[in-house]
Amino acid sequence: MELQEILPIGAGIASFLVAAGLVAWISKQPSGTKEMMEISNAVKVGAAAFLKREMKIIVPVAIALSVIIGAFLELSNGIAFAVGATLSAVAGLISLKITVKAAVRAAHLSSSGLGKTFAMAFRGGATVGLAVPAMALLAITGLYLIYPDPITIAGVGIGASLIALFIRIGGGIFTKAADMGADLVGKVEANIPEDDPRNPATIADNVGDNVGDAAGMGSDVYESYIVTILAALLIAALIGAPDLFLYPILIGASGMIASIIGVVIVGSKGVTDVMKPLNRSFYVSAAIAIGLNYVFTTQFLNSSASYALFGATVIGVILVPVIQKITDRYTNYKYGPVKEIADSAKWGYASLVLMGIIKGLQSTGPFMIALVVAIIISFSISSAAAPEGADPVLYGIFGTSLTAMAMLSLAGIVLSIDAFGPIADNAGGIVEMTGMGEENRKVTDEIDAVGNTTKAVTKGFAIASAALAALAMIQAFQFEASHVFEGILELDYSLTNPAVVVGLLVGGLIPFIITGQLINGVSRAAGKMVDEVRRQFKSDPEILTGKSKPDYAKCVDIATVASIKELYKPALIAIIAPIILGVILGPTAVAGLLMGSVVTGIFLAYHLANTGGAWDNAKKLVEMKGQKGSEEHKVAVVGDIIGDPYKDTAGPALNTVIKLLNTIAIVFVSAFVAILAI
Repeated sequence: MELQEILPIGAGIASFLVAAGLVAWISKQPSGTKEMMEISNAVKVGAAAFLKREMKIIVPVAIALSVIIGAFLELSNGIAFAVGATLSAVAGLISLKITVKAAVRAAHLSSSGLGKTFAMAFRGGATVGLAVPAMALLAITGLYLIYPDPITIAGVGIGASLIALFIRIGGGIFTKAADMGADLVGKVEANIPEDDPRNPATIADNVGDNVGDAAGMGSDVYESYIVTILAALLIAALIGAPDLFLYPILIGASGMIASIIGVVIVGSKGVTDVMKPLNRSFYVSAAIAIGLNYVFTTQFLNSSASYALFGATVIGVILVPVIQKITDRYTNYKYGPVKEIADSAKWGYASLVLMGIIKGLQSTGPFMIALVVAIIISFSISSAAAPEGADPVLYGIFGTSLTAMAMLSLAGIVLSIDAFGPIADNAGGIVEMTGMGEENRKVTDEIDAVGNTTKAVTKGFAIASAALAALAMIQAFQFEASHVFEGILELDYSLTNPAVVVGLLVGGLIPFIITGQLINGVSRAAGKMVDEVRRQFKSDPEILTGKSKPDYAKCVDIATVASIKELYKPALIAIIAPIILGVILGPTAVAGLLMGSVVTGIFLAYHLANTGGAWDNAKKLVEMKGQKGSEEHKVAVVGDIIGDPYKDTAGPALNTVIKLLNTIAIVFVSAFVAILAI
């Protein structure tokens, strides 16, 4: 093996080893009192029950699709699908187990102050952050070394995206059904605090934080990494320059090495502001990634376009903090948009809801500008540097795909910063339920407040990377279709072709249809949860006095059953829509569908994520002003409840839907025979 093949494998193994070391450190820390462990075990059992039921549905579907793809398309794609699907599920499982283990220990350490509690939560998150991208990098590197033609392993993207979508949808509906049920009856009707042990839905709520925010985000980032690197490999193969083939994988290796360093420099001493060590960790990682990208570019590329392609990777690294700043601006309680939403609570529910929607819609403007600037610059410098005789368009597209890959190369540190959020949230719940005291709760609340911001920021990161990766995948699809149907179909991608226009309309509609299904699913599941909590309070009034113990398991079971019922429809739409449209109207209609879904999907996803995040932090701002229990607080709580399915179910699911549509189109392109010629 050559050095450029060894480097990504070595980086992936090193990332796993550091993650294993963090797990060993976490396991050695005291797990707390018997009462704390009882709550932690209840959360662990509930989460395991949910995943077990979900896997009973997912595994047969995955096996069937793997066989179908392998038998009717290519064996290598069937194998790749199985690898992508299996590791996506493993990514979710790793995320779930680590966050549960770290949360109870963070709760216990809250008596030792902010620094040690933060270190536990961050290192728990970092275990996920280092292990999940490492799996993705090793999977795609191994498959590519075995099957050097990336079109023959595009099935890995379908497997990763499909399972991530299932986990995202199931986990998102579970967590928000439990959260809404707990809040509507507990906080609004019974006027008891969040995470109060008297609330029957509180264990389900904590389970939901793990299956939605931890397992869901782990699978999401894993599949984003897979699809982004796959898009870059597909374009590199179309260019046909051998020294470019491994370049996207080397970009992934540089980001992974940088993330390892960024994680290990975070300590527990002298922490007074949680954001400072997190920001320092990220910027150190970004600087190291840029430096390593330069080294790899100069050492392994012999193209006249080398420096231009390196420039495209720099744009990708810079784009991460830019998107983070935009998202933070619209979701952090320190800034104007969230303050305006919180202030609007004094005028009632309608005012708060409208102000949240307004700010969420406005946030898409700066987001769009950042993406457009990144695309224009990366495309322009890469196409201008194309070697003589090469296609400048392909080089421009390759540059844009490298911008996306450079973004995702930092997934390790970004996911580390994100994953500590649900750990802090669960730790706060354990502190509340075991009555550890106000000082302990202040510690976990401070970390949780930062965790809410970082979770919102990571959603923006995932959406932006999905947009850039999808644009590269669309171009790869068009070139592959031209190759497959050469001399058979004349492919016209202009807007004068009715098939393209039909595809644009269908693709533009899909994100809205799926969003409606997901929010409706949360609403139905939450309704069942509300009925159950009310039933328990009515049938046993002693629950509210603390003399009787609620039936937590029943609420967990309701959330599990209700969420699993909602899995099929969104996934079926994403799988079937491009295939049916392609068979009937041909590849030009599918290209239109892919573009339409990107244009509407990324902005709808960003709007949903930011609106929900802003409502959440508006509620926290009202609480920080000492207005708990006031009318304004009740209004803000309802806004947060409405925002739950926005930010944690529909928004995150859409970027996975966009990528699933693209990978389905790439793999099934040969089936798009155009029964109707229009």
